[in-house]
Amino acid sequence: MQQGETIADVQKRFTHIVNHLIGLGKKFDKEELNIKILKCLDRSWQPKVTGISKTRDLTTLTTPALFGKLREHELEMTMLKEMEIVEKKSRSLALKTNATDVESSEKSSYECSDSKNLNLLTRRFQKFIKMKGKMKN
Repeated sequence: MQQGETIADVQKRFTHIVNHLIGLGKKFDKEELNIKILKCLDRSWQPKVTGISKTRDLTTLTTPALFGKLREHELEMTMLKEMEIVEKKSRSLALKTNATDVESSEKSSYECSDSKNLNLLTRRFQKFIKMKGKMKN
């Protein structure tokens, strides 16, 4: 199996090679073909290869059935990857922020609280002056 190759591509290439070899007089039995297919898969397929070889009798399993099982697994893995990407994007969007945005929002909140404190202080000072003026009279 080549990098980035799908199971359908592997099946086409494998069938093409086997057909040419049969045309040259080579004979294969089901088990031999199935073992060759399973051996040509890369490391990412190892758990599936182990599962198929332990649960299935490779002498009775047809080559199209084997490729069908591999295609089914490939579709499941593709769907899982897509779901992980979507989930990752939705999580990262909620958490994305720039340091400058945080600083500016903190500054604006400080400025807002500073202006509120200044207004409160001004009002209290005005009340103090009025009270002091009333005391003198």
